[in-house]
Amino acid sequence: MSVRRKRIMTALVATAALVAGAIGLGTAEAATPNSGTLSDTSAPVTWTGGPFVTANVTAQASGQPDCTAPGSCDDFALHVSAPAGYDTGHNVQVKVGWSNTAADFDVYLYDAAGNLAATAASSADPETITVPPNTGDYVVRVVPFAPLGQSYSATASMVAKPVNPAPGTATPPGFTDYPADPAIADPNGAGEPSIGFDTRTGATLYQAGLATLKATFDDTTSPARASWSDVSAKAATGCPQGSTTSLDPILFTDRATGRTWESQLSGADSLTCYTDNDGASWSPSQGGGIPSGVDHQTIGGGPYSPNGVGALPTSTYPNAVYYCSQDIATAFCAVSRDGGVTFGAGVPTYSLLDCGGIHGHVKVAPDGTAYLPNRSCGATAAVAVSTDNGTSWTVRNVPGTSASDADPSVGIGANGTVYFGSVGSDGVPAVATSTDQGKTWAHGQQVGTDLGIKNAVFPTVVAGDDNRAAFAFLGTTTAGNYQDINNFHGVWHLYVATTYDGGQTWVTSDATPNDPVQVGSICTGGTTCGADRNLLDFIDVTMDDHGRVEVAFADGCTGSCVTGGTNTRTAYPTIARQSSGLTLLSTFDPVVTTATKKTKKLR
Repeated sequence: MSVRRKRIMTALVATAALVAGAIGLGTAEAATPNSGTLSDTSAPVTWTGGPFVTANVTAQASGQPDCTAPGSCDDFALHVSAPAGYDTGHNVQVKVGWSNTAADFDVYLYDAAGNLAATAASSADPETITVPPNTGDYVVRVVPFAPLGQSYSATASMVAKPVNPAPGTATPPGFTDYPADPAIADPNGAGEPSIGFDTRTGATLYQAGLATLKATFDDTTSPARASWSDVSAKAATGCPQGSTTSLDPILFTDRATGRTWESQLSGADSLTCYTDNDGASWSPSQGGGIPSGVDHQTIGGGPYSPNGVGALPTSTYPNAVYYCSQDIATAFCAVSRDGGVTFGAGVPTYSLLDCGGIHGHVKVAPDGTAYLPNRSCGATAAVAVSTDNGTSWTVRNVPGTSASDADPSVGIGANGTVYFGSVGSDGVPAVATSTDQGKTWAHGQQVGTDLGIKNAVFPTVVAGDDNRAAFAFLGTTTAGNYQDINNFHGVWHLYVATTYDGGQTWVTSDATPNDPVQVGSICTGGTTCGADRNLLDFIDVTMDDHGRVEVAFADGCTGSCVTGGTNTRTAYPTIARQSSGLTLLSTFDPVVTTATKKTKKLR
């Protein structure tokens, strides 16, 4: 469970005079100029503020800034005028930037009643908010979170929405949902799960909190039957540190060897164990490298690159294992060259001059290239790339993306194609591909728009064959500020977008059509959140040995909530498993012979 100070929400905004009286958090200073009008025919509106010397970090306590102290906030009154239907192809985009990238400003938007309607607080430079161009009066409040004597410059403009290709023509895959056995499941303990698949045994491992659950699927029936067991790391199974502290849990399974690591963030490092028999027994690991970060650790692994130092001479383990974690000014990645037993020193992957956001999960390509995605590197999301087994890292931005509060994800195909899934400042999921280790990107597009998705969280990607990948996320067809616990009433489902042509087109499936994952708001703002923080920070995805997609998620709507009753805000451990359609491995595609017209079933 990461402690996050930054978040972005998308929604409508309003006037300065109404804001000050309604929110009761003081009166902000006026920007220069203090107001402007933006229309579908006007030029962009610009303004400035500052310089600022004193930091205002009051929003960390309540989610909103206290502007009582002089010079602690800056307000700009923005009037927007646009014809009906203009929102079909356009948005209002507000950008606030500054010259020293080590500084940090946050941006808050309020509606006419003084309600917090949108926030850009992602550590990006510039901070960006994207909202519908609905006619009305709005306020943009700029807060000097870490000003360092800087002034800011702001621009509000009408921008065209990206034009997406038509959805793919393939039949969207079908999914069956498998909640964990209630005899072993903690109904409120499965926030931010991770998942791995052991290709040797066919076991799926699901990690959340201190619990490691094993699921096996019997495909002789349709739908398949799941059997669950608790294989948690603990003293009785060789890993006493695995069951003591859990600030952040993470699990990773090396598909080449079947070895699984279970990691529990403990502050300056992690308490980690590994298993070679799907949790029947565990062995202790060093945990990570020093120095390391204090938040949001991730473990990944894959082949060594020929361009760097390989395995220790005493080790027979074939793959490199990476441990990466977020610190205040950078993220560190350490490499194990003995199968995750010990780790070398942590190496910085970027600085505040490169990225200010929190990273996602590290992945390793078949050629040994390592990728660490980040949600906020300047104005876009990006990946930090290492081609020398973690000795050095290079940040490569993904054009067409925008900084947000959602950790992006990468999936890597069999020949190295990288699929980058993210959620932009407009709240819509998007994906792009690279075939040259992130130097250039292609096929950038939003997904799920054909199903009417207006907001999404928790993007996660897996790839199989080089031209096949799946992009899972939680989404809702309700627009607006999805973090407003009092006023947002959207219904969230698990969606999976799949490509079979290398990312040129995607088809999207609702993997939970009859059972919402969450009803109402989802807060991604860390310690400032309320009861809608139940799902925590992410979901995870993998594939089995036949290429079936398996998504680990926490179900926040159980019991009577499913049929419109009490909103339970649970976090029940659940796997959505592909049950029909083409998988991510073409070897298992149905075979139709002309003579018999018989089709090989997905088993």
